[in-house]
Amino acid sequence: MRLAVTGTPGTGKTTATEHLDTALDVIHLNDLIRTEGLTTGHDEERESAVADLNAVSRRLDSQKDFLVESHLAHHVPVDRVVVLRCHPETIETRLEERAESPDSIAENAESEALDLILTEAVEIHGQECVYEIETTDRTPDQVAEEIESVIEGSREPGVGTVSYLKYL
Repeated sequence: MRLAVTGTPGTGKTTATEHLDTALDVIHLNDLIRTEGLTTGHDEERESAVADLNAVSRRLDSQKDFLVESHLAHHVPVDRVVVLRCHPETIETRLEERAESPDSIAENAESEALDLILTEAVEIHGQECVYEIETTDRTPDQVAEEIESVIEGSREPGVGTVSYLKYL
């Protein structure tokens, strides 16, 4: 199985995947992009590398079973997509603790409120392959258990269960 764990920065992707009990090879996509130079350039405004998603997909083509985590993971060809969701105010706090820029914090909080990554995941993979998980008031172990239920097939796909529009 190929599984993507995605979500806005600050939703808990890396932390949750570190708590997983799975035989799947866990790939931290941002690290892979950085270490293997899978980029097309640099975004000056965001002060970040621009991922070459075609190169990423080619790099992962030969691997059969894996879990890939990143805010870009839903762009990788996979069987199932877990979208972690978190209240925008919590995202703001977490990104402030990481010393992210005020512009980055505002952009990510707004993106979460607008369901940006969830919408992209559904457009790319279809509703039948997307699993939305609310993380705001859950521990990393609880989130990991939810992801494990997706891996095991004991959880049904589901989207549209979380809304942060009131944040806007």
